[in-house]
Order: sequence, then C-alpha cells, then structure tokens
Amino acid sequence: MAYVLDASVALAWLFPDEGHEDAQELIELLEEAAAVVPAIWPLEVGNALLVALRRGRIKKADMARLSAALSGLPIEIDADFAAEMIPGLLDLASELNLTAYDAAYVELARRRQMPLATLDERLRLACRELQLVTVP
Repeated sequence: MAYVLDASVALAWLFPDEGHEDAQELIELLEEAAAVVPAIWPLEVGNALLVALRRGRIKKADMARLSAALSGLPIEIDADFAAEMIPGLLDLASELNLTAYDAAYVELARRRQMPLATLDERLRLACRELQLVTVP
C-alpha cells in the first residue's frame, strides 16, 4: 500500500523527544510501503531542521546527519503537480481552512487516491471531510 507522507511524521522521527506514539508505527509503515510527498516536503522538513539548529535544539553536524538520513529514505517526490493546478489547490485550501502547504498533502492524497500518513489533527479532519483515509 502506497501512501502520502506528511512532514509532521518525518519531524516526529527526527525529533523523538516530541514523543508522538504513532511515529514508530509510521516508521514501520515506510519499511513495507512506498511513500510519496509533495514537492514542498523537502523544503518543509529542511526548514524545521534549520529552525532547530537556530534554536540550539541540534548542532550543525546533527543537521547534516539528519538531512542525509532523510535523503536516504525511499520517498518519491511528486513530479506531476503543475502550475496550472495551483488555483485548484488554493480552492481546496480555502474550502478546508488549510494553508496552501497543508492542502498540498491533501491534494496529493486525493489525486493519487492514497491514504495520508499524518500526525496533524487539522489534516486528519480535512481528510475526514473529503472521505480520504488517514494513517495511523
């Protein structure tokens, strides 16, 4: 089963002190299923690492190690999103009261007909409204 992977899951892996109980289940899911992410995902995760560095939560060596670990994961970056799809994405974001960034995950899950792996409650609610499956 393939699924869309939200940045919240990757961040829970990177920062286990945040202590989300479902993060381990989602790590195991990545071992057995393909993950797809919108093009914003690497930037979103990279920015979280940068913020963690600036706040003294991690050291520069940690940032390099963590970003390399993420790069090694079997994650497909969606290449099918095109500029002409932005108006529909913005409509979806407006309809669901999401940021455009968060709507990108929902849009990808809907377009590819895949479950969305997320720890974000707002995304879970949006998926429920659209009758999309979420994991866990």
